[in-house]
Amino acid sequence: MKKVFALIEKESTKFAQLPFFEFLGNKSIDFIQRLSFAPCFALFVMGYGDLNKFVWLQEATLNSIPDIVNKQIREEENHWIWFLNNLEYLNLNLFLNFTDSLKFNWSEQTVICRQISFQVNPIYKLVAIESIESISNLFLSITAPVTQKLKVLTNREYPYFGNAHLLAENDHNVHSHETKEFIASMHLAEYIHQLACELVNKIFELFTALVDMLINFVEEYKIKQLLNRSRSHNGRGATAVVKYARRCSPYVTLFSTRRCANNA
Repeated sequence: MKKVFALIEKESTKFAQLPFFEFLGNKSIDFIQRLSFAPCFALFVMGYGDLNKFVWLQEATLNSIPDIVNKQIREEENHWIWFLNNLEYLNLNLFLNFTDSLKFNWSEQTVICRQISFQVNPIYKLVAIESIESISNLFLSITAPVTQKLKVLTNREYPYFGNAHLLAENDHNVHSHETKEFIASMHLAEYIHQLACELVNKIFELFTALVDMLINFVEEYKIKQLLNRSRSHNGRGATAVVKYARRCSPYVTLFSTRRCANNA
């Protein structure tokens, strides 16, 4: 697993150089504008909860690897509530009325996000979690300072994009010294190691496409204009948001490769 960890670190370094993170850290851009990708991010956040709950959680096990995965899932299970809180405080819940939201979120376009049937080998779950945790820590280390500045202006907390989430991520059991040492010491058969590395590369490829889409959205649409249009037309100004959001979940293809999905 040490080689897999090294690959994750290498890909994280490359990932940090993407234009999306340069945009997030650009102090010349309005705080709200820098977080205006949030509507397109919703399927990722909510889909992650379903992925954990319906695919990755494996209760009543005596195996140490599934136990590590389960602890991580339990630590993540309420983060979606923070996200909804942030949407409210950023005034980003004006894009769609309730009926349109239901139609979209329970449409054919999102069915794979809501119901993934593959049973994933625990090793691959662990590799995916380590990769996503690395991405998450990078992401939150840049959004947290933005929300701190925004808090000064609005006197509101932004837990999902802010320090609360960042601290929670760093406090996860999977980051403890003992757990890290245990995982790093694991020996993987050559074919499992090869598939694990393929999975790492695939995850970073998918998240690269995701953040590229987010930066395209915020550069093309100014958040204040969209908010004004939504207020003026009872949410009908959300067309652009819907078009982008339909394409913004990496879970559709995360485990589409049977070799990574099947138990080994």
